[in-house]
Amino acid sequence: MQKFLIIIFFLLINSSNVISEENYYFLSLKKSKVYVRYGPGKNYPIKYIYNKKFLPIKVIDKKDNFRRIIDHKKNSGWIHQIMLRKLNSLIMLEEKIVFKKNSKFSKPLVKLEKGRLVILKKCEPNWCRIETGNYSGWIETKNVWGI
Repeated sequence: MQKFLIIIFFLLINSSNVISEENYYFLSLKKSKVYVRYGPGKNYPIKYIYNKKFLPIKVIDKKDNFRRIIDHKKNSGWIHQIMLRKLNSLIMLEEKIVFKKNSKFSKPLVKLEKGRLVILKKCEPNWCRIETGNYSGWIETKNVWGI
């Protein structure tokens, strides 16, 4: 009986982690200068400053008007919600090729370096249409941050 209760306990803990992971979502920075704070309020000291408009961040918690975020480099902190927007963007976690269509057999347009920020237009299974600089095309969604 005791083993049964222990198993149930661990199943409940693991299922709650899965549920909370589903509540995470991505947003982008609205401004080119955004303060990240140690806590959820303007009275908390500034931890660091983002200087990259449209940077995709993952929201992992919220309290009042502040959102706790994490970025692609695992930096975390609190940002006021007014500095965030729904416009999605992606960061390449490895070199990627932009294709004309959503197929590896399509014409390659450009190679994107690791760390490149792109604007997300729409996604289909395994592929997303993006814009960057003078290029618009499709990339595979494997090893990108923001979706």
